[in-house]
Amino acid sequence: MSALTDRFGRVHDYLRISVTDRCNLRCLYCMPEEGVQFEPSENLLGYGQIAEVVRAGARLGISKLRITGGEPLVRPGLPGLVRELASIPGIKDISLTTNGVLLADQAEALRAAGLKRVNISLDTLDAARFRFIARRGELRRVLEGIEAAAEAGFAPIKLNCVLLKGVNEDEIAAFLDMAVKRPLHVRFIEYMPIGHADDNWRNHYLPLSRVLEIAGELGLAFERIGDVLGNGPSDDYRIRGGAGTFGLIHPVSDQFCTRCNRLRLTADGNLQPCLYWVDELNVKAALGHPEELEKLFLKALAIKPRNHEMAAKLADEAQSHEPTARRMSQIGG
Repeated sequence: MSALTDRFGRVHDYLRISVTDRCNLRCLYCMPEEGVQFEPSENLLGYGQIAEVVRAGARLGISKLRITGGEPLVRPGLPGLVRELASIPGIKDISLTTNGVLLADQAEALRAAGLKRVNISLDTLDAARFRFIARRGELRRVLEGIEAAAEAGFAPIKLNCVLLKGVNEDEIAAFLDMAVKRPLHVRFIEYMPIGHADDNWRNHYLPLSRVLEIAGELGLAFERIGDVLGNGPSDDYRIRGGAGTFGLIHPVSDQFCTRCNRLRLTADGNLQPCLYWVDELNVKAALGHPEELEKLFLKALAIKPRNHEMAAKLADEAQSHEPTARRMSQIGG
């Protein structure tokens, strides 16, 4: 049995690494538009320190990494980190989640450094709506990033679309059409109450059953398939005759905690067992002490709960643990 097996029998081989809490967008489901207090640069883990933590995890069974933020591409020198992580014994797969705005300029260097796959956030295909959701930036730059990723040889390329009731649900059909016409993998994601379970979340939350309803209304013939290459919890489907796929990531309406295989490392140096709960363990005091770092991984598993309770929060029911006050950008998407 893997050393990273928790008390519920879940094997953990996947570490999501946030390299920064900063972002060049202010997406309305992720960050406030103004007044964001970022961590001072000196509080963030250096690339060498991140690699040290990964080495400890790899000795225990971590083999898959995803680099996140904030927006990871705003931190300088990211290809160098990818190259160092790719050289660690036991690491077999490194991927990246990005908003795509800076990807066109860095795709080739990241691919050459050892990055295998990219997930690109794309919540709308309309330029004006993009500006409304992201509050800054240009849709054009994201689309250029998608093309650059394809030219660099990344595969599969996954597009992450957070569905927001009353905002972009009318584009579900257009995104499904993308999965028919292009070898892209569109994943619809439910809006999660990470750090802000407020009325804005409740008002904009949309269960992903709506995607299957619309696919049916469009007369699309689709079938469930095995997981598209990756480490995520998506339920994946292929439309008959389609070049790509679409997937549903529904942590609120149909939680997938029983098959959770991940831990998270925040940019400021905390191991977080679960995205939703407040529990986290700071690694900084253990840096330079490999055995202590390994103990922190094991302790993180020991305190990891069976599940989150986002659905209970939506129903305004009591919570068994304390939810985190950190925003998604502060933890790592």
